Amino acid sequence: MTNTQPSLPIRKWLALVIPACALFFSTLACARGVGPDGNVELRGRVTLVGPTVQVEEDVTPPAVVEIIVPPTAVVTVEVAGTPTPNPSEADASSDVPDQVYFIEPGDTYAIIAERFSIPVETLLSYNEISDEALLYAGEMLLIPNDVLPAGPTFKLIPDSELVYGPATVNFDVERTVNGYGGYLATFTEIDQGTGEVRTGGQIVQVVANRYSVNPRLLLAIIEYQSGWLTNPTPAEETLTYPLGQVEAGREGLLRQLSYAANQLNFGYYNHYYDQLNTINVLNGPVLTVADGVNPGTVALQRYLGLYYEEDAWQLATSGDGVYRTYSQLFGNPFSYTVDPLIPDGLGVPSLTFPWTVGETWFFTGGPHGGWDTGSAWGSVDFAPPSQVGCSIAPEWVLAAIDGVVVRSEEGAVMQDLDSDGNEQTGWVLFYMHIDAEGRVPVGTMLNQGDRVGHPSCEGGFSSGTHLHFARKYNGMWIRADDGRLPFNLNGYQLTSTGNEYDGYLVQGEESIEAWNGRGEINAVIRR
Repeated sequence: MTNTQPSLPIRKWLALVIPACALFFSTLACARGVGPDGNVELRGRVTLVGPTVQVEEDVTPPAVVEIIVPPTAVVTVEVAGTPTPNPSEADASSDVPDQVYFIEPGDTYAIIAERFSIPVETLLSYNEISDEALLYAGEMLLIPNDVLPAGPTFKLIPDSELVYGPATVNFDVERTVNGYGGYLATFTEIDQGTGEVRTGGQIVQVVANRYSVNPRLLLAIIEYQSGWLTNPTPAEETLTYPLGQVEAGREGLLRQLSYAANQLNFGYYNHYYDQLNTINVLNGPVLTVADGVNPGTVALQRYLGLYYEEDAWQLATSGDGVYRTYSQLFGNPFSYTVDPLIPDGLGVPSLTFPWTVGETWFFTGGPHGGWDTGSAWGSVDFAPPSQVGCSIAPEWVLAAIDGVVVRSEEGAVMQDLDSDGNEQTGWVLFYMHIDAEGRVPVGTMLNQGDRVGHPSCEGGFSSGTHLHFARKYNGMWIRADDGRLPFNLNGYQLTSTGNEYDGYLVQGEESIEAWNGRGEINAVIRR
């Protein structure tokens, strides 16, 4: 969509990344959207561009916390971090970009101004609009954040409790769920995508794996919103929609929790990359994020704003809300702090294109979500040369570097580069849509060039056979075009145009453009 006011000052444009619709259906890339079986397509738009917001926390010497989970389970976790969330401490913050609003049918400038609690005159003058009668659906407006009321300063969780990272290594989801003995411990559900029957604890683990979201946080949300973790007989209205997302096609725990994890990721990565700086409260005000609030807290504030009106939201985001529930279940969330998740000067693995030397594959998807729309734009897509539609390809996906396989299931292969056997620590590579036939098993030590499996459409949703390829570090999805941590493939680096799935492989003067087809424009020969 194009803004129709060319006189908008350039200083405002430079403060923004204008998301554009790139929702084309590729026959050679990840399909987009949420399917009826609860598995997740990679769809939508999330703009993740800008300087990183780093939040410093004081770090205490490592400790061991023993969490007694009534009535039987004992979970021991290695932790290090601050004893309290330091709610009043304000960290140095970067300049906050303006909020972007796209005019909807039926809007007036008065309605928009009232929604954001600003004078209509401020809205008009800030956007240099001289004629209030000129208003077009789809047009972009800027909402100055400095006129919005500030959200709460209370920190709910550290960033390391948002991601499925190092602090979760010794956490046993199934044992914890069974120990509390609530409805979740006896719950089972059929995964409509695979036909597999999963327990409540297994569903939580599956969602944690897929989205790389901390299972402790998922359990705390389940408990706060439905009581399923501790109450054997929760309210009947929670049984179909346990997290309150009442929507056709989102029935059941897997779909509800997948939606929640995606929304948490959306808030986290957008704020981490300084693109999300406001919180919408259900039927209430739009608030600017308070100075010093870390991305993990912002993600949880935003998520709770989807479900709770102002008074209930203020409670939920205070020390008496989700924070208290979390602390009662697992202890102080800040006792699990791992800081920083991404160390300064972190080295990046130098990878090869994951196919045979001499083969030509096709760059069909530039930077887009690692899993679903909310995660960082950490993934890229490559299609094999054979024209196979949506079936197993004869070509092999090869290991891009040395490392051990720590997960191999439902189209996904996760390769641990530090070979400690933990997906939550250090660098890992994510190979997706790998067919079950010939897929490398867990525990295999892969050397660079060893076979991972055949590309296919297995896992999630895909409208055409291809490889979906991404990186994580300490549980965080790493943006493919992150200039500090470049995605290096045979000396090529990934760049993004700012539109999801659009981007380039660049090496010196050579540039290969992503395209949803096969042709010279996106052909990549591994030499």
